[in-house]
Amino acid sequence: MDTARAAGEKFERLVNILGALRGENGCPWDKEQDAASLLNYFLEEVYEAAEALRLGSAEALCEELGDVLMEVVFLCRIFEEQGAFTAADALEAINRKMVGRHPHVFGGERYESSRRVLEEWQRAKMSEKKRESLLEGLPRHLPALLAAFQIGQRAAAVGFDWPRPEDALSKVKEELRELEKAMAGQDPDEVSRELGDAFFALANVSRMLKVNPELVLLQANEKFAHRFGRMEQRLKAKDRVLGQATVAEMDAAWEEVKAAEKLE
Repeated sequence: MDTARAAGEKFERLVNILGALRGENGCPWDKEQDAASLLNYFLEEVYEAAEALRLGSAEALCEELGDVLMEVVFLCRIFEEQGAFTAADALEAINRKMVGRHPHVFGGERYESSRRVLEEWQRAKMSEKKRESLLEGLPRHLPALLAAFQIGQRAAAVGFDWPRPEDALSKVKEELRELEKAMAGQDPDEVSRELGDAFFALANVSRMLKVNPELVLLQANEKFAHRFGRMEQRLKAKDRVLGQATVAEMDAAWEEVKAAEKLE
């Protein structure tokens, strides 16, 4: 059996399973859920899939993507019960969109580069959704760092971008100089604006390096938390605890942790 047919059959089974869980003799918990209650579960599964992808674990990613699909089908089932749309409608919509937005594959168009593909994709998207601006339509609750990344992506898709990552990094340095100037002037509002500009510029460097800033910041958070915990343990071994240890003692323990990591 080819993979497309096998996937179709297993997807159909998942649709039927969710139908049974929501049916008359189904699961009490599943029957109580609605779109609002599923939102957190849906986001949780997406983040877990992203984490598996970041860690490069194919086995974990396979499981987590299955969980994401389950939440998608669950939501489709809820809206089917309301008479809004079915899983088949959602699939038809994405199939139609993918074919329509790839005329160079499914039609007679010929695009020479991925840059041209992105430009045409954005033009088609604006036309379909009747948007006045390329930057319309970003989710309101998107994390700010990820939103900056996506804003940069959209602008770059039509050529509004730096030629090289090094040029984008120069913009970061410029923004940091302006931040230093604002800090010297002790104007809280100006400091906030310049700090925001620095974050935005750094998100664009990340984008040009093909690295998601939300994920690299997550890695940095995890690294700091891990090192901080080990620093605490080293201080405890010396009968020193946070709140009592001096800055010099904490710095020394921190450097010991970093040195130990290099030997691991």
